[in-house]
Amino acid sequence: MPVADDFIRPVVMRDRGVRIEPLSPEHEAGLRVAAADGELWKLRITGVPEPEQTRAYIDTALQMRADGNRLAFVVVDDASGTVLGSTSYHDIVPALKRVEIGYTWYRQSVQRSHVNTTCKLLMMGHAFDTLQCAVVGWRTDNFNFASQKAIERLGARKDGVIRHHALRRDGTVRDTVMYSMLAGEWPEAKAQLLYLLKRHTPA
Repeated sequence: MPVADDFIRPVVMRDRGVRIEPLSPEHEAGLRVAAADGELWKLRITGVPEPEQTRAYIDTALQMRADGNRLAFVVVDDASGTVLGSTSYHDIVPALKRVEIGYTWYRQSVQRSHVNTTCKLLMMGHAFDTLQCAVVGWRTDNFNFASQKAIERLGARKDGVIRHHALRRDGTVRDTVMYSMLAGEWPEAKAQLLYLLKRHTPA
C-alpha cells in the first residue's frame, strides 16, 4: 500500500449540505453532467474533462492514488446526491506532513456560492486538525486570476511563480503560481472561513 494512503485514508466529509467523498467509477455519469453545466472543459486554464474523457479522468485519478500522490474526491449535494464537482489532495509528502489541495472545479450553477468555501473548510480542517499537517499548498495557472483570488481569500500566502512549468490542455505552457498556509496560520484562516460562511447562511 502506498505511503500516502497510510497518511491520508479515504474519508467522507460533510457540512452545510455539502458532502465530499472519495472518487470512484460510479461517479462517471454525475461528473459528466456537472462538467456540462457551463461546458467547463472549454476553459483552457482548467483541467475539467470533456464528456467522452470522463472515465479516463477518473482512471487517471485512481492511478495517481495507487501511485501514492493523489486522493481525489467528488463534491456532492448531500440531500439530492447531485455531483457538484471534484477536488483532491495531491503532491502528498508524508515525511514533511505536507499536502496540496487542487484539481478543483465546480459546475457553473454553484460557483460563487457557499460550496467552495465549505469544501475548503472541510479539506483544510481535515489536513490541519486530523492529519496534523505542517503545511497545505495550492497551485494555479498564472492566467487563472479567479483561482488566485479565491486562494488568497482563504488566507494562503503566495510563495512565488514557477516559470514554464506545465502544459495546458491546448498545448501551451503555463507559469504556475504557488501558495501555502502553515499550521500556525490555520486558526485565523478558519475563523475567517466560518465568518464568510455565516454571511452565506440565512438567519
